[in-house]
Amino acid sequence: MERMAGRAQRAVRIALRLACCCAAFAISTIAAAADEGQVDFDDPFLQVTGAIAECPPHDRRKVTQEQMRTEAHSRVERGTRCYQSGRCRLPNAYLYDQEIIPRVNKAILADGRFSETSLWIEGQRRWVWLSGCVRTRAQAVALERLVRSIDDVESVINELTVKPR
Repeated sequence: MERMAGRAQRAVRIALRLACCCAAFAISTIAAAADEGQVDFDDPFLQVTGAIAECPPHDRRKVTQEQMRTEAHSRVERGTRCYQSGRCRLPNAYLYDQEIIPRVNKAILADGRFSETSLWIEGQRRWVWLSGCVRTRAQAVALERLVRSIDDVESVINELTVKPR
């Protein structure tokens, strides 16, 4: 029994080292690109709908090289903490985002209630940011509830603006 526990602990240490190495590689790649100006952390960002013309467009958040360096350590720490605490099956919470955002997009489009909105979604460590414009407060609440129900979504940040006709 102790031998199995030792193997499990060893496997966790290896997974955490791998996650840290992957994060360090990603950060160094981003740092190289940051030398050329502003970059993003490659968090998935997608426009889902665009029916409200008066809704201002939303862009992916850009950071300077200095901001990137400041945020890099906390991103690695937050990403691996999920796995260490047993809440994530993958060794880093940011690894989920490339799968979550397409599922969120598909769910919103399949639902049918949000075709007359202008929505952008962004994923970061299993959190989904909703931004853009909806016609009613009820739409904003329903949209948040829908996204919160999707597998692997830990939190939803609702930054939607109501723009009635």
